Amino acid sequence: MSKVFINAGHKIGIDSGAVNPVSGLQEAVVVLNVAEKVKYYLENVGYEVELLQSNSLNGEDEDVNNPSICRTANESNADLFVSIHCNAFNTQAKGTEVEVYSYSCTEANKLANCIQNQICDSLHTVDRGIKERPNLCVLKNTDMPAVLVELAFIDNEEDCVLLTNKQDDFARAVARGVTDYYAM
Repeated sequence: MSKVFINAGHKIGIDSGAVNPVSGLQEAVVVLNVAEKVKYYLENVGYEVELLQSNSLNGEDEDVNNPSICRTANESNADLFVSIHCNAFNTQAKGTEVEVYSYSCTEANKLANCIQNQICDSLHTVDRGIKERPNLCVLKNTDMPAVLVELAFIDNEEDCVLLTNKQDDFARAVARGVTDYYAM
């Protein structure tokens, strides 16, 4: 069976990531909860899953409690890399997007589309599409097809309600996106 490497963005206690300006909800907390549920759902249908939340993207700030995400993923023999995040911009923007290193990375694009479709269809978030982000370390420096999932905008009140109350639904959608990809 295939192996999936899941990265929960940022690091609780070190880097909160984006924070909702009203409720104080932290990205690092949301994405770890969602990532743990994704791991659970994928393992229950037979996938091997490795999960890491670290503030060290590619070796900077690395220590025993904060390993390099890219190095650990590359050494894991995983077939796919999924980094889970929450977006933030101006409190008005909302919706879901999945980012890939390049549109020419066909396997990553297939995975991105599967996850994007599952989240938007099941949670009815605004479909912001697949975005090309060649500057993102975890997309550029991983050896397997890699995506970065921006679940929703944590600084938008409407999206924040979803991120607070629908973490299990987000996790199910991400896991279904992965299984859809493998079924292609």
